[in-house]
Amino acid sequence: MKEINYNSRTQQFIRRIEQLAVVRSVRNALVNMVPVLMIGAFALIFQTLPLPFYQKLLETPAGGLFLQILQLIYSGTFGVLSVYMTVLISEAYMKLKADEDGNTAGAVLSSLICFFVLAGAYLPDFSTDCLGPKSMFLAILTGLGASSLFRWLYRHLKREKRRIFSVGADREFTKMLSTLLPVVLTALFFTLLNTAITRIARVDSFRIGLNALFNGLFSFGEVGFFKGFCFVLLSSLLWFFGIHGSDTLEGVMQTYFTPGLELNQAAAAAGRAPEVILTKGFFDCFVLMGGCGATICLLISILLFSRNRSMRNLGFGAAFPMIFNINEMMVFGLPVIFNPLMFIPFILVPLVCYSAAYFALSSGLVPMITSEEAWTTPVLLGGYYATGSLAGSALQLFNIALGVVIYLPFVRMLDRQSEIRFKREYGTFLDYYKAREQMTETARMTDQTNVFGEFARELCAELRDGLADRVVLGYQPQYDYEGNCFGAEALLRWKHPILGILYPPLVVRLAEEGGFLLELEEAVLERVLKEREEVLERFGPDIKISFNITGTTVVNPRFLQYCVQMDGEYGFRGKNLCLEVTEQAALSFDDGTVMALRQLHDMGLMLAVDDFSMGQTSIHYLKDNLFDVIKLDGSLVRGLFSHQNNKEIIASIVGLANTLGLSILAEFVENEEQRDTLHELGCDRYQGYLYSPAVFLEKKAA
Repeated sequence: MKEINYNSRTQQFIRRIEQLAVVRSVRNALVNMVPVLMIGAFALIFQTLPLPFYQKLLETPAGGLFLQILQLIYSGTFGVLSVYMTVLISEAYMKLKADEDGNTAGAVLSSLICFFVLAGAYLPDFSTDCLGPKSMFLAILTGLGASSLFRWLYRHLKREKRRIFSVGADREFTKMLSTLLPVVLTALFFTLLNTAITRIARVDSFRIGLNALFNGLFSFGEVGFFKGFCFVLLSSLLWFFGIHGSDTLEGVMQTYFTPGLELNQAAAAAGRAPEVILTKGFFDCFVLMGGCGATICLLISILLFSRNRSMRNLGFGAAFPMIFNINEMMVFGLPVIFNPLMFIPFILVPLVCYSAAYFALSSGLVPMITSEEAWTTPVLLGGYYATGSLAGSALQLFNIALGVVIYLPFVRMLDRQSEIRFKREYGTFLDYYKAREQMTETARMTDQTNVFGEFARELCAELRDGLADRVVLGYQPQYDYEGNCFGAEALLRWKHPILGILYPPLVVRLAEEGGFLLELEEAVLERVLKEREEVLERFGPDIKISFNITGTTVVNPRFLQYCVQMDGEYGFRGKNLCLEVTEQAALSFDDGTVMALRQLHDMGLMLAVDDFSMGQTSIHYLKDNLFDVIKLDGSLVRGLFSHQNNKEIIASIVGLANTLGLSILAEFVENEEQRDTLHELGCDRYQGYLYSPAVFLEKKAA
């Protein structure tokens, strides 16, 4: 697979853009606002659902109450969307710039004051309509600008020791008082800015002047292809930078494009052929399919062609609202906005769809739009209802196909970019995990609130979802001193689609924390039984096949029942199957534990003690004569020459094993010197890289 070259100038530029505080602040704020957006979006969907019987239902008393509730929810979300945006951008910016001098509350207050000043809250006709999506650009401007200015003033005044207040028993109260002067100066600056703009432009407020500026951009020429093209281009650009393009340019839409529908309807009523191509319905039906950027095409590309699990899950989650042309979850969750890699398709697809639709209507292939439909009308239905012809639906399908083709290579680039980032994050995470492993730290990885906890939870979810498909077994052969293969141990491996084989102890740890270790080890046992004949063919017909089961699973009554089921299906007796018990401390050796082990042994399973040393816990394994094999603790073999006591311990274990009639096997034998020393100590069975690593059945044995 060809990987993105992060050393290239283009990729370095993209990474620098992504790391800008401005970009990260807006992106983080929009992501945090997704719950508000989705609640408001669903309220709007249920208000405008284009089903005649449903709309009649809303006219009944009970339906009217339901409609009123939906309207209240919409007013409390989309109705004040810019206020939420101002607060969240200010918080996100201060969080990114966090230091001991930071004061988020003061920055938020400054941003809100400045937002209301620029929005014209002092005007007698000011309404909540000024606080919705139409003022998103204003929210971004004040959220970033006011927070940045406040932070600079706060730090400067504190450094110069010019605090106005330093009294009060409560530290938080004193801290807030110390923000008074920076808040006042920030508000004063934006008030003066608003005054200057209103006087120069002769408008009542900065917001009104901004709307007038956008309207002025479209005052040129006739309403035709070029004006519509520029409208789609500017709307898409605004959306890419987190600004609600459709609402920001609502004045342009009402002035130049909305009247076209009335002209078409009047012409049809008079028996004349409608002639106006550009109407509001034209943009809603044929350009904004799935929302801004024609993102229904992006959704289809992700669901059909993306290999990235997170992106596909996002696609499935965003699919329902996107059917109704509400795409905030996709735009902010992927994210599309402020994502340099998505800039080209996000801008290009709407322009291509616009051009294709304009040609189709102007050439007569598709009838003119003569019916007004809600912008939330689903794709295909919208095209049919607006034009009164299936040709409208066919045009939508054609535009969607064009968009999918354009988005596809960028989706694949997103996949590759995500894979590279994921591998880098896994490397950092694995280093962190191994460091904790060496310190024998027992705190749960998935409970942590840092980035490592987030990564652990993501891996844990993938492990659970891919339990049946991605569990593979590697078989490491075991040899005696004469070089004869007498066994093979089945080693659990989990094959991640991007990372490859994961670190095995991490897999077990995550399965344990995720509560599905039992299911994982049952899958291991079943896989061993299914692959037994192939293993015997690979390593020899008389070898012993061993597999690891943790102590917590061995004593679980469900595992015992599962073994009874597998014994009935495959038969354990005479099959030379050996169950290696790990996690010595997990076995209490009470009557229930001994009974469970004896039942497993009576089924025909040999039992082995894994990681055996001379500690009291290990000795407990031998007191009831349940075990057949002792596997030396790997640290004893690895430290064979660095710790003299290890030889004496191994000699004692060998003597104990001989007395009890048990087989003894040494793991981690990596060179002949270790093997020969173990032979001198009486241990003649080995497993390790001296002979072979774990062998996967799909590969030919060396």
